[in-house]
Amino acid sequence: MFKNSFFKNKGPVSLKLIFDTCNLSSNINDNKIKLYDVKNLDLSTNKDITFFHSVKYKDQAKLTKAKFCITTNNLYKFLPNSCEPILVDNVLLSLAKVTKLFYPTSAIDNFKLNLKKIKKSFIKKNNLHIGDNVLVGKNVLIGKKSSIGNNTIIEDNVIIGSNCSIGSNVILRSTILKNNVHILDGCIVGKKGFGFFPYKNENFRYPHIGCVVINENSEIGSGCTIDRGSLSDTIIGKNTFFDNQIHIAHNVKIGDNCIIAGQVGIAGSSIIGNNVMIGGQAGISGHLKIGNNVRIGGGSGVIKNIPDNTKVMGYPATEIKKFLKEMKIKND
Repeated sequence: MFKNSFFKNKGPVSLKLIFDTCNLSSNINDNKIKLYDVKNLDLSTNKDITFFHSVKYKDQAKLTKAKFCITTNNLYKFLPNSCEPILVDNVLLSLAKVTKLFYPTSAIDNFKLNLKKIKKSFIKKNNLHIGDNVLVGKNVLIGKKSSIGNNTIIEDNVIIGSNCSIGSNVILRSTILKNNVHILDGCIVGKKGFGFFPYKNENFRYPHIGCVVINENSEIGSGCTIDRGSLSDTIIGKNTFFDNQIHIAHNVKIGDNCIIAGQVGIAGSSIIGNNVMIGGQAGISGHLKIGNNVRIGGGSGVIKNIPDNTKVMGYPATEIKKFLKEMKIKND
């Protein structure tokens, strides 16, 4: 994960304030204990607080270096002795409250009003090609020989590498593009994800403080939407190509050399390996692992992990030989 330049960390935060915010009492001398950030299990240090809400992440929980962990009575047994559990009824609700202590602006996703046109001297110096009505925010970096189409918006702190092309009517927020990345017309990259959870007949949104990273030599087709991560980043690998109208949810990690056809949807926190091909209109559920060299047929619905070198199709997606055999039986 890159150092967060998109949301300002207000830490350190006292453990007492964290307990008070979560409406908890503590026997720990929490006035003097300070925590510096909130992070995922695998990224935390002994100065951070983390969270553990699903047994799917027990392996990461066992290895976490976090000082404190927001979790439940059923899960804290997986934590190492060095990590003190903070037991709550609803982990995600408490996480949302704690994240806002460190990043109070993370729940805000309003349009930036301080955007300006790029100076002509900068355009000439860096050999840029800039269309009409292009607006950029503060601290934006644009590499040499890049081009930006008409009516595109580049918001604060976005980084665009060299030899990139950004189409018309694109919005980039909380985004890092490496060299030679191509974003086609109408894409929206880096907006907050669809992170909701129900609690007592209400829906709550938890903050998204991550960003989107698109690595070298990749292309994003027209009309795609890529959400920024919640606590970690949404990452697109090298030499990966998207067709049009694809949606990538928060925290998704896509490997190198992947090809994804139109109208595919990948739900939050799923991990896609290298050299994966996904057919049009396939859907992949959240928190799954898709191995290297996997092939997913068009229109498939993936609801479980897929190992390396596997071909699947159908709903629910099954190994393709099994799928074809079942289809033959149905048609006989």
